[in-house]
Amino acid sequence: MSEYVVLSDHEAVFDDVKHLLYEGAGYVIFDFEGCEEGSAFYNLYKYSKERFPEKVFESKEELDKYLEGKDKSEASEISFSDFKLNSDGLIPCIAQDYKSGKVLMMAYMNEESYNKTLETGLMTYWSRSRQKLWTKGEESGHFQKVISLIIDCDKDTILAKVDQTGPACHTGNPTCFFTPLTASDSFEDKSKDIYSVLNDVYGVIADRKVNPREGSYTNYLFDQGIDKILKKVGEESTEIVIAAKNPDAKEIKYEIADFLYHAMVLMVEKGVTWDEIADELARRE
Repeated sequence: MSEYVVLSDHEAVFDDVKHLLYEGAGYVIFDFEGCEEGSAFYNLYKYSKERFPEKVFESKEELDKYLEGKDKSEASEISFSDFKLNSDGLIPCIAQDYKSGKVLMMAYMNEESYNKTLETGLMTYWSRSRQKLWTKGEESGHFQKVISLIIDCDKDTILAKVDQTGPACHTGNPTCFFTPLTASDSFEDKSKDIYSVLNDVYGVIADRKVNPREGSYTNYLFDQGIDKILKKVGEESTEIVIAAKNPDAKEIKYEIADFLYHAMVLMVEKGVTWDEIADELARRE
């Protein structure tokens, strides 16, 4: 978005700047007319610029200069002819979920599919079996919106970071990589994908709301209503503060986990998802 808003209210505070950006303004330009350097408004600009360096500007001219440089930068993709292709003139492309980091799938691209991907912003591949272009999701609706395309050091493999809609695999699995080849525990990946863990727990909580289970603490909170949920969120946040005073890090670990659980109950109650939280945090980078 390139739309901008001019902030001329010299009584404005930082929350006003955040509100403008979070409500959809692409950029905020500060109007310093009648404002002296060192004033509260000028200091607000400096702080806002520090927090949102690519969103806050002191003049329309500065914004235009920034956008001109940004457009030139975005237009400098490596030419397809610079890639090292296989004997069929194709290059493998690995799709990765930009939020969770999970590897979703691998497919091939030719020059036509690569250019169409750049033009549409949707991942488009070359089907070796059907000998035709195919945009991921054109039949299933499980599109892959391009976040970034990255070439490896040898220029023979593309990494596509994507915003995946629905499962990536035609089997219905979230990723095409779900069949283990090693039976030994020594090769087991014991790492935890925090985004998946949070989404899984959120999913259980959301399921409890629509499919109550007798004796469930989660259902107890939903039955008690928003005031009870808010009370628990407040209590758990206080427990974090108390635990932080304890030299034993185990305490704060437990309390943060409790807080996140109750925060997710609140999220489900209010209809807020982790994807929305992730998008909001990404806006603040």
